[in-house]
Amino acid sequence: MSLFRSPSPRQQSLGLAALRIAVAAVFINHGWQKLFVYGFAGVTGAFAHMGVPLPGFTGPLIGVLEFFGSIALIIGLLTRPIALLFAFDMLGAILLVQLKNGFSHYELEFLLFGSSLALFLTGAGSFSVDSLLAARKEKNTANQIAS
Repeated sequence: MSLFRSPSPRQQSLGLAALRIAVAAVFINHGWQKLFVYGFAGVTGAFAHMGVPLPGFTGPLIGVLEFFGSIALIIGLLTRPIALLFAFDMLGAILLVQLKNGFSHYELEFLLFGSSLALFLTGAGSFSVDSLLAARKEKNTANQIAS
């Protein structure tokens, strides 16, 4: 592996898998807390206290997204839509809660926003369920054309 050459497709896919797992590890921890430690009532109260709009809806929704979306992200299922939702999640956290406190208070949210945006733009890579589904669809399409 040369440090100055473009990565091979395999290296790119390994990098995307590492990024997916790292991002999911952070989100799953936060989703777990929201769902199983604080519960819907606790998350709703916290979101209301922070001034998040519609806290009874957004709090539980974000908890479900962060927990179950992370599981999907780890295996590379629906990577682009999940990553886009995570990016919006972090954009909301930055704009609605952390921005007023300065950058040092939203570094993690900013990093997760950027990482989620990168996954949205690139997709899951070849080590993913998304890749398996795409290959299967291409094979079916090729078989239909050949018939």
